[in-house]
Amino acid sequence: MKVKFELQRKACILTGSAFAVMLSLCITSKVNIVFAFVGSAVFFLIQSVEVSVPEKVKKFNALWAALLLLFGAWVTTCMVQYLLLEQANRGRLSANRFRLNILCAFVLMLVILIITARAKISCIAGNILLLILGGINYFVYQFRGNEFSFGDVKAASTGLSVAAQYEFKLDERAVYVIIMAICYVALMLKVNIELQHKWMARLAGLAAAIVCCSYVAVKTERTVTESWEQKGTYRNGYILNFILSVRDSFVKKPEGYSAEQISGLEEQFGETKQEGSKDDPTIIVIMNESFADLSKIGPLKTNEPVTPFLDSLRENTVRGYALASVYGAKTPNSEWEFLTGNSMAFLPSGSVAYQQYLSGDTYSLVSTLKERGYKCLAMHPYFETGWSRNKVYPMMGFEEMHFISDFNKNKTLRAYITDEELYDKIIQQFEDKEEAQKLFIMSVTMQNHGGYTDFYPDLMHTIQMTNGYYSDVNQYLTIVNESDKALEKLISYFEGVDEKVEIVFFGDHQPGLNSEFYRQLNGKGLSGLSLKQLEDLFTVPFFIWTNYESEEREVELTSLNFLSTMALEKADIELPAYNRFLKELMESVPAMNSRAYYSKQYGVFRHYEDSAASPEESILRQYEMLQYNNIFDQDKSRVFFPFYSGGQ
Repeated sequence: MKVKFELQRKACILTGSAFAVMLSLCITSKVNIVFAFVGSAVFFLIQSVEVSVPEKVKKFNALWAALLLLFGAWVTTCMVQYLLLEQANRGRLSANRFRLNILCAFVLMLVILIITARAKISCIAGNILLLILGGINYFVYQFRGNEFSFGDVKAASTGLSVAAQYEFKLDERAVYVIIMAICYVALMLKVNIELQHKWMARLAGLAAAIVCCSYVAVKTERTVTESWEQKGTYRNGYILNFILSVRDSFVKKPEGYSAEQISGLEEQFGETKQEGSKDDPTIIVIMNESFADLSKIGPLKTNEPVTPFLDSLRENTVRGYALASVYGAKTPNSEWEFLTGNSMAFLPSGSVAYQQYLSGDTYSLVSTLKERGYKCLAMHPYFETGWSRNKVYPMMGFEEMHFISDFNKNKTLRAYITDEELYDKIIQQFEDKEEAQKLFIMSVTMQNHGGYTDFYPDLMHTIQMTNGYYSDVNQYLTIVNESDKALEKLISYFEGVDEKVEIVFFGDHQPGLNSEFYRQLNGKGLSGLSLKQLEDLFTVPFFIWTNYESEEREVELTSLNFLSTMALEKADIELPAYNRFLKELMESVPAMNSRAYYSKQYGVFRHYEDSAASPEESILRQYEMLQYNNIFDQDKSRVFFPFYSGGQ
């Protein structure tokens, strides 16, 4: 092997120097500036090298190609892990899981080899694709505090629609990885390994890919996809964790599931025919974007009360806290849990029910109310394609939908339509309805959507945290205070109407805020939390209010999948079979979400895998079976899941 240097490439040197200067502007410390120039020097060196390989060595090109792919997979895995994890977490990935990540990267490069039959192109393309995937996760984690998984792919358009509200930042690790990636690509371009028998190489690559996939599948059969915080990256390795999220997008039939099991439950809970009553109230549901009580996390002190009206609401009100299954993002999962009574506990981590599991008419609160003669409409002051709502709402039975183009946009805050304007439209719909028409409105707000780091000249931080300073927290507290004011106006209006009205209000999830803020409140931040501390991050306020005399009650903790049952009860509407089952479930499991459930028997949160031989095991298993029947079984129970289409 002969190596020759060619240092006459002035254009290359000028380009590299400009690149080094640009990188030095992105990072601050002198050591890092030196690193940028050293990286550029390595780039010059690689570009200036010419390598010639003896003919007798070329006989083993197939072996060199395999080693090159393995080297590329190793380097790429190291880059992805380095990009995504701080130093304290890098050592937490076991050697075995690290090897599995390398094999996953190797398989991708083999697939590219099958297509191109060129080793260096496979190494370069595989590296770029996996770094793009890692880069997406790098920013997604900054924005919402959990990882990008396969379930997010279908939500890409929704994510892009709000991306402008977030601030994109590159830290030093990202800059280093960019430098390393450029040097790696430059090195690969210098490699001159040509495979003589391309079809043999393709067949060998296919065989190797099948063997590697089989090995990874066997070794990860019991490995759980992680999506909370960065557990997927430091427990499984990000590349492997993403692959596992693809695997988990396919839902298995529950153990012991059978038609006989469903029939037994049908006999137990019976069939209900919904018959409307003149006393049925107008039902208005408000799922408020990112609305949360941050004091549930820890001791938060502010210069003024954040939600004084909500805090004072007691008369004719059932109120308290509920568990959501999502944190920081994936709003539609909360909406789905409320409307259907189903739970994300039995769906793969990271999935989005609206976009992955709805393909036709779907039983829900909407179809139940339509059977009672309600007109059902949905409102969301943002784009109709967000989370595929324009497709999902008709499947659920909504006969009328209002999206951003249907609003006047007279009242905006941080470029989002305010809660107040949405509530004005709700009032307008109520006033425009026929006198005897029963109305159900499902509304989803947009005002409080993240991010909270940009500066807005027309938004003064009137509500501020006094036991710490975080600009994003102060912005969030201020806009939630605006939500509280709008809510007071809405309730005041309906207090004065003669018709019976029920308003259901809940937050969809907590906001994603500065990680140091969480560390100050709970002493740990977002990692190393007890199960109770973790569930505190998934807790949101709710209330069910009526403008007529009704039950008043404080609920310490429930969950969003139970709220529609509670709303039907408070409206004095006879519970359908599925809601009767959910009511019985609440007796032993008063709250549950995608992470865990609260055991009334033990008085603690428990993981679902710990439910075996517990008092809750049987009814949780029944719940999973009913949900599977509802979503996936072609032979759906007509007792539990009749789809009422409004008289058709």
